[in-house]
Amino acid sequence: MELKKPLGALDVFCIAAGAMISSGLFVLPGVMFLNVGPAMILAYGLACLLMTPNVLSAMELATAMPKAGGTYFFIERSLGPFAGTFAGFAEWFSTALKGAFALVGMGTFAMLLFGELPEFQIDLIGAGCCVVFVVLNLVSVKGTGRFQSIMVFALLAILLGYVGLGATRIDVDHYKPFMPKGPNPWAAVLMGAGMVFVSYIGVTKVASVSEEVRRPGRSIPLGLLSAFIVVSVLYVAAVGVTVGLGTLQSGERTLTPISDAAHVLLGGPGMAVMAAAATLAFITTANAAVLAASRSLLAMSRDQLIPSRLAVVNRRFGTPHVAILLTGAFMICVLLVLTLENLIKTASTLMLLLFVLINASVIVMRASKIHSYRPRFRCPGHPWTQVAGMCTCLFLIAEMGAVPLAISATFALLGLAWYLFYVPRRVKRQSALVHVVERIVDRRIGTATLESELKDILVERDNIVEDRFDKLIKTCTILDMEGPTDYEEFFKAVAYHTSQHLHTNADSLYHQLVDREKESTTAIAPGLAIPHMIIQGKQKFDILLARCKRGIRFQESGPPVHMVFVLLGTRDERSFHLKSLMWIAQIARSPQFKDRWMNARDEQELRNIILLAARDRDVQ
Repeated sequence: MELKKPLGALDVFCIAAGAMISSGLFVLPGVMFLNVGPAMILAYGLACLLMTPNVLSAMELATAMPKAGGTYFFIERSLGPFAGTFAGFAEWFSTALKGAFALVGMGTFAMLLFGELPEFQIDLIGAGCCVVFVVLNLVSVKGTGRFQSIMVFALLAILLGYVGLGATRIDVDHYKPFMPKGPNPWAAVLMGAGMVFVSYIGVTKVASVSEEVRRPGRSIPLGLLSAFIVVSVLYVAAVGVTVGLGTLQSGERTLTPISDAAHVLLGGPGMAVMAAAATLAFITTANAAVLAASRSLLAMSRDQLIPSRLAVVNRRFGTPHVAILLTGAFMICVLLVLTLENLIKTASTLMLLLFVLINASVIVMRASKIHSYRPRFRCPGHPWTQVAGMCTCLFLIAEMGAVPLAISATFALLGLAWYLFYVPRRVKRQSALVHVVERIVDRRIGTATLESELKDILVERDNIVEDRFDKLIKTCTILDMEGPTDYEEFFKAVAYHTSQHLHTNADSLYHQLVDREKESTTAIAPGLAIPHMIIQGKQKFDILLARCKRGIRFQESGPPVHMVFVLLGTRDERSFHLKSLMWIAQIARSPQFKDRWMNARDEQELRNIILLAARDRDVQ
């Protein structure tokens, strides 16, 4: 059963922004300040800059392959099932950790509203909230999106008011000394930047629900990029104001740094409002975590990397209820296992590894030259943008410390064990990496399954409605010839194949084609010919496509022809005949058509080039 598509650009913005604004702003500054000092402002700004290549790469992949699972799906189709298995589990695990982090924050901020609470009650508050989010996600994705939008705009309004009011009360002395003490202050700043990365998991959460987005080619870049810019600016501004108000200078660890600063500004009411804002932030993050993490399990289950039961979609609500329930249960369990700092670092380390694989996926997809890889947004500066993204992520991973690295290594080993014992006998898909190897060794290794899958994704993404021309192309004969040859030999092959479709005499058809060519050549442009002719009979029409790599000689003095479209129809099909000529002309004028045609791997890829080409379509 297919997922519904209720989400638009505003929903994308709110899911991404809501996922990014949470503990990374309301809790993390209190943890970071003890080690980084006022320079944590720099750490937040640096994290934003270092994150930019990853955001751009994720947007390209999400607009090319808007499927449930997002990051997992990109990596699996680009780098293969082993990398996909690791990525799927890592995305689910890290996203759920981020959600659990938000649940911890909700319990912590509950103390500001209800007074001191025992630790088990804080955990119960978080678990209870998680149950509410699970129920909301089970019932309606559209309702989840609306709920997220209301929460996010209320949160942004409160934070903007805090930044505006707090900026008037800043004391510049609180920024001195700016850099942390110690032999290597920059190492502390970089470690802080790495910890901030956990806040940007919202990028992959959007990718995970991209299959449920209307017009993803437009909505995802617009919503995601605007959310990234708004949240990044807000992060730096809010942290800068918090440091400037001086509430962190006491040297004591606090898990409510923004609320403490709001108390300085407006007293008890200010703290209450900011505690409410923090609660809103944690709600949006935990809610988005349930939404996105469950889609990773859904996508892996569809691809048979995990049991198929997890791919079941509820018939009434159109939501993957089994994956949602498992995700919610895992988030509740995490509340009882990891300490706050290790939880942050582990989620960040896994996220950094995922961004390394995302950047590698863009490089591989571009290098594969698969013609049906057609992102609506193309990352600028390829491949250096991706190289920069990978290098910075690997460097930050090295700075994260031993515990998160050990946990991540254990996670990777468990993923490898699952892959070796469960996946190989069930999955035989070919990744884009195979296409890259084929291009290097100049030898065909696998099948064209990935091109066809991407073609189907594009049809769904662009809401392409199949018309009569498409149906003909899907079944027509395609001649893929080496050559060279002349048009008479070529027309013998054409007559043989089309006569079977049209139920007419092959010799008669051959002579008609030759006579038509002698009257006036059908080579209408360098490398392109469109032989077309009226035949006897009624309600008959056929199309034949041909590629000749070394060329067909249509004219003695003209250039060889590599691309041929043959159209044959009866007089009563004249209207469709003219439309088909118009559509072929539109397709052939496409700037990249010739390169795609000549570089296609096989007949199926040639067929897909025509099916996916931009053209005016018949209204169905």
